Amino acid sequence: MGIVFCNKLIQDKLPFPFDQINILELLLKGVFIGVVVSAPMGPVGVLCVQRTLNKGRSYGFITGVGAAISDIIYALLTGFGMSFVMDLITDHQNKFYLQIFGSILLFIFGLYCFRSNPMKNIHVSGKKGTLFHNGLTAFIVTISNPLIIFLFMACYAQAAFVVPDHPFEMSLGYASIFGGALLWWWGLTWLIDKVREKFSNKSIIYINRLIGSIVMVLSAIMFIGTVFNLYTFY
Repeated sequence: MGIVFCNKLIQDKLPFPFDQINILELLLKGVFIGVVVSAPMGPVGVLCVQRTLNKGRSYGFITGVGAAISDIIYALLTGFGMSFVMDLITDHQNKFYLQIFGSILLFIFGLYCFRSNPMKNIHVSGKKGTLFHNGLTAFIVTISNPLIIFLFMACYAQAAFVVPDHPFEMSLGYASIFGGALLWWWGLTWLIDKVREKFSNKSIIYINRLIGSIVMVLSAIMFIGTVFNLYTFY
């Protein structure tokens, strides 16, 4: 109790709640956001799986790299756009509402992911092409979907990820988002390559439902934790 009380006094005296930043925590948040944004089996996810099965793991992974480059562009745009409103978080009540909003938006995204059919209207070319071409097409497909900004907004709000006036720390945070995305695509292509003989289109739907379920459960835990003040992010 004494430690908690002292921490509370220290936080109350700080001019801004992010003046002392836990770099490791920020990096872990970034990796988590990178995985959450990359994991749903949308068009690029299907391309990655199909190219891994039909062309080889290197083609599947470079598809993920193209998507990750697009994601980090949107991550930066979202972060710079949100930085001007993050001063609101100095007020704990405003921070509370932002985290509630983020949890609800993440839950809706998880539900959509669970119910969607990523194989619908997907056409995969049989041409192998170059690694650059495969990465470029994945980049174009991902960059053409600006709605991903709302997913970044939800993640940033819930995790209190954006830290104004700390460019070095935020550079590390954005790099960890890119690293988390690459980690997902590396793991996915490794798994698909190992089970390629047992993998089917239905497996993609099952993966999407599993991811959607995990996102919904995590968002519900975050919502409950925020409402009952079970944890804080600073």
